[in-house]
Amino acid sequence: MDPIPLVHASLGEQELAAVAEVFASGWPAGQGPKGKALEAQLVARYGVGDAVAMCNAGAALHVALLALGVKPGDEVIVADYGFPAPAHAVRYLDAVPVCADVRADTGTIDPQAVADLITPRTVGVIAVDTVGIPADYVELQAIADRHGLFVIEDAACAVGAKYQGREAGALTEVGVLSFHGRKGASSGEGGALLAADPKIGADARLRSSFGIGSIFDMGKVVGLPIPEFTQIGYNYKLSDIAAAILQVQLGRIDELLARRDAVATRYAELLADEELLTVPYVPQDRTHAWQTYMVTLDASVDRAAVATELRGKGIGCGHGTFAAHIQPVFESKHKCPVSADLHQRHLAIPMHAELSTNQVERVVDALRSAVRTHSVPTRTLGGAA
Repeated sequence: MDPIPLVHASLGEQELAAVAEVFASGWPAGQGPKGKALEAQLVARYGVGDAVAMCNAGAALHVALLALGVKPGDEVIVADYGFPAPAHAVRYLDAVPVCADVRADTGTIDPQAVADLITPRTVGVIAVDTVGIPADYVELQAIADRHGLFVIEDAACAVGAKYQGREAGALTEVGVLSFHGRKGASSGEGGALLAADPKIGADARLRSSFGIGSIFDMGKVVGLPIPEFTQIGYNYKLSDIAAAILQVQLGRIDELLARRDAVATRYAELLADEELLTVPYVPQDRTHAWQTYMVTLDASVDRAAVATELRGKGIGCGHGTFAAHIQPVFESKHKCPVSADLHQRHLAIPMHAELSTNQVERVVDALRSAVRTHSVPTRTLGGAA
């Protein structure tokens, strides 16, 4: 049978036509007309003060921390469970990432864990919308306000998700989005910074272009404008090719997310009675973007053996995501037992907008068979199975 990939980007003729327009324009580089149009589209969709298109969400996190004034030695509390881009970004500034444990049901940062980690050196919090589900922003913002901290929303996985009716990515003073190939809206690679305060956006835009303004804009000025490098910056621009693709993708996001949601609903229906795993939990006050669909395996199940069997049948799967505090590079002294447990028991199964009903059913049949085959029977006190 044909393989069923873990992820698949929904790119087609509309996106190709948008790229052809960029080729014809003669400006494929960054901060050109397509990039500006994308930023305007993001501002309109998210209702923010500014949006800066960037090469990826990790870059957006980096310049966000710079714009918010993080200094070497400062502590920034980061969600432990998820891709560890926040911890990396904090370390770029020689600041200290402090890993906070997560909720067992959603995998999102636990507000109480955040409160318990605050010290006089703490300057902010980076919450992660783990694989597409928003964190608890009412509680997190209340904690931050009491202590004078900033909150950054890492909504890299959550384009299209909502929290209490509001768009993920615009739930705090600064949010970041990712448009990586597995996201709900994708240009292969790409990201954006969303800022409530236009001053933060202006700062981030300058830093993302080596500390100078748009070369495209300068090229339209009569005369010979000579850029001045007013601060150290980075080459974090998003190409107009990618921006053109994203304009189309953002216009399709509701359609693409509806397809992912249908897949998630069907998975939940088919796996509801399986005792050896649990399906994702979504609180009533938020929606999930379903970047990833992770099931939680019972502790008796051999995850590696299940993955081997699924892959042998042509079905993509993965470990889920990461527990940052156990990664050697971060050398965290803070233990996060919930995150560590989820890291051991989560299994990602195929999730994208192109999955057919038959493919979903094939995944479920293979998964159900594998977990039953590779579970270790619970032992009695006497040692007998």
